[in-house]
Amino acid sequence: MSEMDPKLQASTAIDKDWWRGAVIYQIYPRSFQDSNGDGVGDLLGIVSRIPYIASLGVDAIWISPFFTSPMKDFGYDVSDYCDVDPMFGQLSDFDVLVNTAHSHGLKVMIDLVLSHTSDQHAWFQESRGSRDNDKSDWYVWADPKPDGTPPNNWLSIFGGSAWQWNARREQYYLHNFLVSQPDLNFHNPDVQDALLDATRFWLDRGVDGFRLDTINFYFADKQLRDNPALPPEKRNASIAPSVNPYNHQEHLYSKNQPENLEFLKRFRALLDEYPASTCVGEVGDAQRGLELLGEYTEGDDLVHMCYAFEFLSAEPLTAQRVMDTMGSLDNSAPDGWACWAFSNHDVIRHTTRWNLTPAAHRCYTTMMSALRGSLCIYQGEELGLPEADVAFEDLQDPYGIEFWPDFKGRDGCRTPMVWEPSNQNGGFTTGAPWLPVSHDHLMRSAETQEQDPAAPLHHYRRALAFRRTHPALMKGAHSGFRAEGDVLSFKRSHEDQTIFCAFNLSDTPSTVDMPTGDWVAIGAELGSTGAAADGKLHLGPWQPCFALQR
Repeated sequence: MSEMDPKLQASTAIDKDWWRGAVIYQIYPRSFQDSNGDGVGDLLGIVSRIPYIASLGVDAIWISPFFTSPMKDFGYDVSDYCDVDPMFGQLSDFDVLVNTAHSHGLKVMIDLVLSHTSDQHAWFQESRGSRDNDKSDWYVWADPKPDGTPPNNWLSIFGGSAWQWNARREQYYLHNFLVSQPDLNFHNPDVQDALLDATRFWLDRGVDGFRLDTINFYFADKQLRDNPALPPEKRNASIAPSVNPYNHQEHLYSKNQPENLEFLKRFRALLDEYPASTCVGEVGDAQRGLELLGEYTEGDDLVHMCYAFEFLSAEPLTAQRVMDTMGSLDNSAPDGWACWAFSNHDVIRHTTRWNLTPAAHRCYTTMMSALRGSLCIYQGEELGLPEADVAFEDLQDPYGIEFWPDFKGRDGCRTPMVWEPSNQNGGFTTGAPWLPVSHDHLMRSAETQEQDPAAPLHHYRRALAFRRTHPALMKGAHSGFRAEGDVLSFKRSHEDQTIFCAFNLSDTPSTVDMPTGDWVAIGAELGSTGAAADGKLHLGPWQPCFALQR
């Protein structure tokens, strides 16, 4: 028998399921590291910090948009899907980034914004020119009502109508976000093909996967029917702030359309041509989030996982709420896979949002590391950074400027990363930073925390290392959820490994019963405690317990 071809042998060794249980570190490139002194983070800045990221014990990085853009929404308004904005560098810099990340054992995921483009994209510039050009149907255009008003009642997440008038075509175009972010018409197969071509461009450059922005906004109802009103008791401000009338509608027709699934199958088929590539879809829906997660991750021909919003809200993260969320997930998506996050570039940092003490922050980190699903950590979270206080005159975010002061926007979680405390810019830049560096952050810098064994940075490393060395926590099933007062407990199981997990999510001691069986305490490095001789589990304030079944 001849020997296996070395290339074939290498391909068979690829772990196509690396994403299942992976920990992904989110980088907001404007604010991570500036390499050239212009005050804005860039790709080569990320390259310089790859060793730090690898030291955390994460599996992948997710880089928020760095494509060519007028930056009206800081990169989420793309004007060229296949190039790097000069602000962030050039394509060769991205190639260096991919190679450097891979050499440190890190996968690279990038943020694809497919539902809409910038109004400066060449496609829209052509489409807006007339009703009969080659790209006239590439965006969602509609005639006005007889009285000249927009074709329906759809609202924009950024405030006001989701329709903008174009005088040349004498039609309205749809924009679910900013006026400068027109929505693409996914009912046109040429649009789908063009977007898949852009996806292939990045796969060919070596990316390992994608975070798909606003995955449930791709299609709009062909008939453009009005959205019904949403009763006040069902309004949920997890997607848009409560002061935004967007929350007054049930978005039945402006998103979540059934045709979405067919496009996602096309997208997955493309990814399957590249071994071990993956995607995580952002489902932006306050009422149907977990239900859509189940729909979009069902089987093996849609998205691999969906980014869940359930733990990004201001509602306190109690034992009962975690248990209820996991129960809802099991009901809505028994075979689906969630990607959990506590913080990101769109919400108040969870240290501030939940008013966490250092002990509480450690406990929530430990609990997160034990959840079934994949995990996203947002830059600076591992330092325990609180939300920065950004003055109105320093605001950059159009969302915050629109709804100030009731909603201050997203700049408070987007201020620059703090690397060392020796200057007012925290080592982020030698120039003037695009957003001011928070003085409250300077003494929490990465360099400062490296010298303190009790710092959040080291706890994150310990928690992620513990997760990585226990297959039950990485890829296992979960069962037996209980919420007894402030104590959350459950089991994680994979093959012959079963781990009991319990967390006292309060600042007062608690005592609960251990499940029957022969258990040995593990996780001492995370402050875990064992059961007493009487089978009782005595947990101190914010204390976890991990026990391995023998």
